[in-house]
Amino acid sequence: MDDAFELADDLGPEKVLYLHDPATGLRGILVVDNVAAGPAIGGTRMAPDVSLEECARLARAMTLKNAAAGLPHGGAKAVIFADPKMPAADKERLVRAYAHALKDVQDYIPGPDMGTDETAMAWVHDMIGRSVGLPREIGGIPLDEIGATGFGLAVALETSAPFGGLPLSGARVALQGFGAVGMHAARFLAERGALIVAASDSSGCLHHAEGLDVPALIDWKRRGQPVADFPGGEARPRDSIIDAECDIWIPAARPDVIHEGNVERLRARVVAEGANIPLTEGAERRLAERGVLVLPDFIVNAGGVICAAVEYHGGRQGEALDSIAEKIRANVSEVLRRAERGRVLPRHAAVEMARERVLAAMRYRRTC
Repeated sequence: MDDAFELADDLGPEKVLYLHDPATGLRGILVVDNVAAGPAIGGTRMAPDVSLEECARLARAMTLKNAAAGLPHGGAKAVIFADPKMPAADKERLVRAYAHALKDVQDYIPGPDMGTDETAMAWVHDMIGRSVGLPREIGGIPLDEIGATGFGLAVALETSAPFGGLPLSGARVALQGFGAVGMHAARFLAERGALIVAASDSSGCLHHAEGLDVPALIDWKRRGQPVADFPGGEARPRDSIIDAECDIWIPAARPDVIHEGNVERLRARVVAEGANIPLTEGAERRLAERGVLVLPDFIVNAGGVICAAVEYHGGRQGEALDSIAEKIRANVSEVLRRAERGRVLPRHAAVEMARERVLAAMRYRRTC
């Protein structure tokens, strides 16, 4: 428990809950970081190697992300220690036990994340009556189906062009992670004229200097096939994605994939952080020294939570996409202007902007 207190600062976390149900084998953690702006929205991540530190860092990223996006929601994150590839019946039993454990935590609204999806959120909603990222059939805006986060990344990259970014037409893009975020980012970027020259998943990496056939690769992946086995490119080891010759590199997988030990291998001119906390602080500093523009995660990958908030408040799919475009364009421009004006890293400018908004919301809360 002392470890949880060591994570605390002036913003949070407000609460840390350890979830355990011996009957189902549930082991999980919920970190509600800050609820000054409203009930916290944050994803539920399922993986065997999650941790309290990862959960708390992701919860803080959600606080900053929701504040930066101007949403009436605070930030939180939950993790479940389990293999998301378990049999469907076992997964349903575990997710329902997780939802039951949260039934009285009214200031947290669960959403999907790595290892969970719309179906899992439907199970949660069935148990406790609140979640986001629901299937269309029960009133949701299926953010993975429409590619909300990938759409936001494409908008962010377009917006960054006048601030040291790159025009998307003809830009060479490499994607680490080809799941719900990566495949839609590839789709939206290809529609804007970019060339997807490399993509990876847990099985390996695929390279093609002339550009991959994105629609065919997405169809291949949706049929459960490994990216590296796709016949339209050269299969290489998974970590070769870091060495890809590209203009734009998009991490869309786990935290801390680029760190001080491998940052020199990265050859891109722009990094758009599709995953949460995918680069260490030292790696971001080193890239800045090399003149690489790093677009911070909680600014550019906010499409999913913006969509979730629109869904939660009864909005429609078209409203969600319009809101994503409007908020991400405004925030990318504001952050990069602040970074230029203050001669600081974009992340420092983004954190400053988001903290200002959280602290402003906190001033309206009761103190006793």
